[in-house]
Amino acid sequence: MKVAFELPSAQAEKLRQEAERLGVPAAELARAAVSDLLAAPDDDFRAVATRVLRKNQELYRRLA
Repeated sequence: MKVAFELPSAQAEKLRQEAERLGVPAAELARAAVSDLLAAPDDDFRAVATRVLRKNQELYRRLA
């Protein structure tokens, strides 16, 4: 999927500077940032997963 959007000039400059510092094209840095954001589980999922793990902690210990 191809996505295009406008960044405010201050954000565009920060992106350019960070990409230059890392030695990558700005578009690649933006793609990686979006990819990381979408790959991270959201807070609701984390809360439920933590609750389930705590609830079943003894069971998991015994099964290990």
